Parts: sequence; structure tokens; C-alpha cells
Amino acid sequence: MVDLVRQEIAAGASVIVIKVGTRVITRQGGILDTEWIDHFCEQLNDVISSGRKVVVVSSGAVGAGMGRLGLKQRPTDLAMLQAVAAIGQSALIEAYERSLTRFGRHAAQILLTAEDVENRVRYLNARNTLVTLLNLGAVPIINENDTVSVEELQLTFGDNDRLAAIVTNLIQAPLLILLSDVAGVYDGDPAEPTSRVIPTIEKVDRSVFDLVRDKVTGLTRGGMASKLEAARQTTLAGGSVIIARGKEPNILRRILAGEPVGTLILAQGGVLGARKRWIGLTVKPRGKLILDAGACQAVLHAGRSLLPAGIVDVQGEFHKGDVVALCDLEGRELARGLTNYSAEEVRKIRGLKTSEITRVLGQCPYQEVVHRDNMVVVN
Repeated sequence: MVDLVRQEIAAGASVIVIKVGTRVITRQGGILDTEWIDHFCEQLNDVISSGRKVVVVSSGAVGAGMGRLGLKQRPTDLAMLQAVAAIGQSALIEAYERSLTRFGRHAAQILLTAEDVENRVRYLNARNTLVTLLNLGAVPIINENDTVSVEELQLTFGDNDRLAAIVTNLIQAPLLILLSDVAGVYDGDPAEPTSRVIPTIEKVDRSVFDLVRDKVTGLTRGGMASKLEAARQTTLAGGSVIIARGKEPNILRRILAGEPVGTLILAQGGVLGARKRWIGLTVKPRGKLILDAGACQAVLHAGRSLLPAGIVDVQGEFHKGDVVALCDLEGRELARGLTNYSAEEVRKIRGLKTSEITRVLGQCPYQEVVHRDNMVVVN
């Protein structure tokens, strides 16, 4: 059976990002499942042979390192985690390269940290490298650089699901496939026999997040909550997402044939340009601006810039040019944008009319705190 909407999405996806979870690529105990990798690479070859380009965001370095070292539990010490990741990363990329060379293709290892994508120049350099690799017919295998990253390695939410969404937006891929150990998004607790996979989700909102039933495990860092957040980031930029069980035979072939496997999450609105993807969906905000009701209305529905008069509070410390979050009085994030003023300056001019900026600051270089051209609605 073929779903016509899925078939259309798959047919229009000239570039695809595929994220592989740790529990998909490893066997019990964290040992790499080389048989699965071989089957997966066969499917990758089919996809590339059809004229599409593919980027793989692959977990498994820490898990593979645990397997090589005979560890039963994921280390909690940062230095130990980084050492285990370093040992496992070589096994991971070797497995991909060995399998892909059977089809005359090569794996290209790329290790990224949050700084690589939050710095605009490094972000563009990463994009140029990825595009060049794809044009060469290589398969980029991307992972977080666990051996040098600090904050991301410690955070449950800072996992490869978010990285996959960032990469999808980086290269403006129209389709992100998240291969997990679950069959999709369930309408209840997956452990309950009455729960069913939701075939299609039109928008990732609070009601969808409320369905999450994540459990803490000793091997992986992500879960359905992070997958839904990755889907939210991707669909806001105009891409579609499919969450499916990676261990199912021929899963990629079935997805790209339009079969109704997993959960399809539909793209929202138009396609965002590369610069606005970086502002709104890649860089973590350095602070928050709390807006009154009128400013919220202007930002969300009137397409206006943010003026100082609509700001009631400033949270965090940031400088001119940093990305800040625009939130309502209840703290809900509505948009993100580049600020024209530092946190110290905004605190002085918040609630004031534009004509009063010069009196307070001695000059008025900008009428807007965040200009509409440098703003992305994320609600």
C-alpha cells in the first residue's frame, strides 16, 4: 500500500538527511551491528543511484566504544565518556567505509560541535564542505565531536536528533528521516498493547509533546521528546520528517516508496532561507526579551519589528548581534532574532518610545531592538 502524500514528499526529496540512533546501529551491550550497517549501506546505495544525495547523522560512537572496552554501563565521568567516544568513533567510520566501498562509494567523516554551527563563518564552511562532498558522490557520516564537546555531551536534549535537524536546515534538505528503536509516535504509552502509531502529524504542538513516554536508559541520550523537537525545528523551516523503526527490513526502500511506515510529520508553511534557518533554528539564544501583549501581536500576526516600547523585561546577558528569544508574558517563546542592542542597553530603553532612545543612550543607531528582517517566528 502506498500513501500518495508520502510518495510525493519522497519523490520531491533530492537531498535527504538520515539520522541513525544508537539502539539501531548497535547490538545488545553496545557492540556495532555490522550486519545492519551492511544492509543499511545497500539501501543508501539504492537511494544515491536513484539520483538523490544523502547525508547520514550517525550515533553509536560511545556505544561502540563501550562494546570494544567491554563496559556494561554508559560512563558518567566526562573524561571517560570522551575517551570511550574516541575509541568507538574509529570503529563506527570503519564499518561505514568498509560497507560503502562494496558499491564504489566512500564515507566522509565529519565531527561537529555546537560552536561549529553557532558561529556563522564556521556554519557556512561546514555547509560548503557538505555540498562539495555530496557533489563528489561521497556519503557524509556526521556525528557530534564527543571527544572535545563538553556541555552537549552532558545534556539529554543535546543529542544527535538536534544535530540532525541542524544539518537538515544547514543544507536545506526537504526530508529528514529519524531511524529509531520505536516504530513512530504513539497515541499512548508504547508499552501498552492498545497504543497505536500515529500515521501523520500535521503540526508538532504541545498536544503532541504530551504523548511522550520517554524512559531513562543506560545507553542512549535521546528519546521521543528530542525527536519531536528535531521535527519541530525541521518542519518550521519547510522540511518534512519521518520517524520510523530502523531495524525493520528495507526501511529506507519502503519509506522512499511511499509506504505508510512510521510517523510522517508534515512541513509547516513556506521554506525558510538559509540565513533565517541559522537565526531561528540553529543558534541557541543568548538571552530573552519578554514582550507585552501588543508587541506579541505585532510580531506574530502583523509582521512587525520589535520596538523598545513593547519590551517589559530582559533576561540573560547578551551583546549586539547575538540571537535572543522573544517571549510572551508567560515565558513562551514566539520568535528569535538578532538584537541591535546589548542586554544592558535594552534594560535602559525597554518600555520607551523610539524618540526617547537618544535621550537615554546618547544616540539612536537603530529604531528597532530586533528588525523584522533579522527575526524568525518559531511558535
